[in-house]
Amino acid sequence: MDKKACARRIGEILNAYFPSPAVPLKHQDPYTLLIAVLLSAQCTDARVNSITPHLFALAHTPEQMVQLSVAKIQETIRPCGLSLTKAKAIWELSKILIEKHQGIVPASFEELEELPGVGHKTASVVMAQAFNIPAFPVDTHILRCAKRWGLSMGKTPAHVEKDLKELFPKTDWIKVHLQIIYFARKFCQARQHVHDVCPICSTLSLTN
Repeated sequence: MDKKACARRIGEILNAYFPSPAVPLKHQDPYTLLIAVLLSAQCTDARVNSITPHLFALAHTPEQMVQLSVAKIQETIRPCGLSLTKAKAIWELSKILIEKHQGIVPASFEELEELPGVGHKTASVVMAQAFNIPAFPVDTHILRCAKRWGLSMGKTPAHVEKDLKELFPKTDWIKVHLQIIYFARKFCQARQHVHDVCPICSTLSLTN
């Protein structure tokens, strides 16, 4: 089975198990999503979702955020890890949004990636989930599954992203990205993965 056929079969399985995947990070608007995604670096979505209500109760707009000290932000987000680096980035990007973007999160990769603490993956998530602009964010789950399922041998997120964009229809990128994340957590974990129990891995073995 070639990669295109493999991707189609994987898409069918993903649709069967996760037909309408929800955005895993709780948010109210593009700004709160941006902050939540920034906090999710090297941290679980569940932990982020337990912290953001406390942070957003203090400040849920750029204007409110810059009224807090970096120390107060750090204290609030400490359980997410890398708290000082993330707190500085949150405060600084909020200031930039006010000064350069009228307090509004820009809907472009270039402008998002100019913000402190915002890399391509974070920008991709915001573009996809806040603005519904086709993007294919690649995290550790997707890197692992793309390799395990034979969809990409890329060693970098950029390479894997390119390969996956070529295999799945552009109209499906946002959904497939979320489907793979949910599927990986439930069936295709990094550790204690049981090949014959995984609906995708076991199916691919039968068809190859």
